[in-house]
Amino acid sequence: MEVLKPLIEKLVAIVGADYVLTDKTDIGLYDSDAETLDKAAPDIVVLPASTEQVAAVVKLAAAQKIPISPRGAGTGLSGGSTCVRGGISLVLTRMNRVLHVDPLERLALVEAGASNVSVSQAAAKHNLYFAPDPSSQVASTIGGNIAENAGGPHTLKYGMTTHHVAGLKVVLADGSIVTLGGAARTSNEIDLSGFFIGSEGTLGIACEALVKLIPRPEKVETLLAYFQTVGQAGQAVSDVVAAGVIPAAMEMVDQLTINAVEDYLGMGLNRAAAALLIIELDGPGAAISAQRKVVESCLQANGVISLRWAIDAKERATIWNARKTAFGALGRIAPHGYVLDGVIPRSKLAEVIAGIEKIAQRLNLTIANVYHAGDGNLHPCMLYHRENEDEVRRVMLAGKEILELCVEMGGTLSGEHGIGIEKMMEMPLVFNALDLAMMGRLKEAFDPDGILNPGKVIPNLKTCGESGARPLLRHKIMAGC
Repeated sequence: MEVLKPLIEKLVAIVGADYVLTDKTDIGLYDSDAETLDKAAPDIVVLPASTEQVAAVVKLAAAQKIPISPRGAGTGLSGGSTCVRGGISLVLTRMNRVLHVDPLERLALVEAGASNVSVSQAAAKHNLYFAPDPSSQVASTIGGNIAENAGGPHTLKYGMTTHHVAGLKVVLADGSIVTLGGAARTSNEIDLSGFFIGSEGTLGIACEALVKLIPRPEKVETLLAYFQTVGQAGQAVSDVVAAGVIPAAMEMVDQLTINAVEDYLGMGLNRAAAALLIIELDGPGAAISAQRKVVESCLQANGVISLRWAIDAKERATIWNARKTAFGALGRIAPHGYVLDGVIPRSKLAEVIAGIEKIAQRLNLTIANVYHAGDGNLHPCMLYHRENEDEVRRVMLAGKEILELCVEMGGTLSGEHGIGIEKMMEMPLVFNALDLAMMGRLKEAFDPDGILNPGKVIPNLKTCGESGARPLLRHKIMAGC
């Protein structure tokens, strides 16, 4: 740390002594995001309070070619903020203000460290809200949502983060501050915001965002339905969409998850059911009444055991709390969980679920399943013990095989969690050498020295020792070294 002393002094001059962390215990808190298998501690943690401070820190790092990994609340699930090359963990959680809400233009100007839910809370008095709703929305930040192009249960109807961002204020790799997009982007501009959203902090650091707000629907109806098989529930999902109804959300969980949630919340879930389906409709009251009949007909045609519509907003909130705490509830079964987010065509849901079960049996793993069933975004959660190296190895193999299965069925690697460290080596399953080379050239155009979130997204690891200054457990295990 002595060699970093001059750098630390300059960082303290920018953000203050309380916001430059170098103690081993302090920086250990930033050694992973919510994908906890991959751990790599930064050398320094810096917490700026403004876009100008971010720019000053980046200029300082750029001059010395020190890696910088931007970080929000650390709720990411692909290792996107883990400092695999050491350097600086740039934590934006102090930049947490909703700066302005414009109810006429339906826009909100927010800092990158503002939580997802705080934007909707600020807009609530105008009967508006921010539509992307990842399960981590109480904690996850707008900057993180932008980096990963987050979605959530309501993606089926309302789309991803990219559909709800009008403009960005970004710090580039040389410390310059640029504005991308805006409230009235003209048609002859290059859509650099489209490049940036979902780039996982590899092209620049989002510091402010101009996000779009939408009106609260006139009416919302939420349904719980139980099925004897996951296949029946999956077919019901396909039938609902084929019948012309696009719900706000269609979520499915398997029996293992049902029981974990029931153990946690005690809300009277049917433990015997193989699958629980949550369907939410929203919109004008007259349309909802007609859609309810179509949905019920599709469920009954697929052997639904029972169905129940929530009677009020409180019961709807309870249902969504059960869904959004599902992964936490699985901690009752094993201390660690590895969550994937492969995407498949909706029509292949039952087939892929059966394939995942075969993988679990062959590799002797417990895999719980939660699905954004409406848009084919799977969240198989492999439950394991990190200290058991053989079990970790089997988890890694299962993850690879599940992603291969998703691609084989016409899907892709990620719906909302991003590539990060986790899926980087699987990128060639979807992209050929030319695709990956073009991604590399885009990265180089924005970040010629490669200091922004290095070691992410684009595969470049050949051996277990090439992950940089912080070799990862996954590479050690998979390479056998």
